Amino acid sequence: MSPEGIIEAYVYPVFLASSDEELITRMSYGTMIYGLLTLLAPEAPYGRYASSSSWSVPAKLAWALQESPAFFVPVLLVAFGRRTAYAGLVNQLCLGMFIMHYFQRSFIFPLLMKSSKPTPFLPFFFAFLTCLYNGILHGLYFVNFYHYKNEDWLYCPNFYMGFVLFIYGMKTNIGADAALRNLRKGNETGYKIPTGGLFEKISCPNYFGEIVEMWGYALASLSLPAVAHAVFTTLFLSRRALDHHRWYIKKFEDYPKSRKAVIPFLL
Repeated sequence: MSPEGIIEAYVYPVFLASSDEELITRMSYGTMIYGLLTLLAPEAPYGRYASSSSWSVPAKLAWALQESPAFFVPVLLVAFGRRTAYAGLVNQLCLGMFIMHYFQRSFIFPLLMKSSKPTPFLPFFFAFLTCLYNGILHGLYFVNFYHYKNEDWLYCPNFYMGFVLFIYGMKTNIGADAALRNLRKGNETGYKIPTGGLFEKISCPNYFGEIVEMWGYALASLSLPAVAHAVFTTLFLSRRALDHHRWYIKKFEDYPKSRKAVIPFLL
């Protein structure tokens, strides 16, 4: 069965959809609703908030497995699907941004991780489902559904501005992750106050970078799935950043009072 056949057989019924357009629209709005719901959820029990649990997955393996569906599903749709829209250069570049992000999160980020804390099974499972959901939505949109007219879109300022924002956001995200990894030297354990760069303005520049990245992707494509994903990323990571910020203030008496959580000077 083709990737599209699997989606029609197993995903269409879940969303009561009879066409790709219905499915994409409903999944996109579902993404935004899910983002709003994360604001009401308790702290996610992984990382510094994790408690001991017999049901857990090694941290590096958990990251690779939970993020990879968002990479593999679009790739499989490109390789084995109908590709009715993907022949266009703009489609390839827009989906390429999404795939590049999740390649880094699935394969590079886990290899560089220093954390040895296992991830509880439930957060891992929900993250896996979320990335599978995203892979289906974005892959279907750019590979099969919407075809950009290259001669028009390649002259649109939003496309280039979005691409530049995406690259800046990815650079910021990766650089902040590297700075956090390098806080501990040798066999050191425990937490330290990160300093330098955007860490002087906000507690979580890694999250800020990812938020900017996704809004760049949304601006470049002006697609409903990308805008929905940017909204979700902003809500989810802002909530996570506020939790981290409060944790830092509680943990360190000398934590800089001028820092915001995730957006310089604002939040």
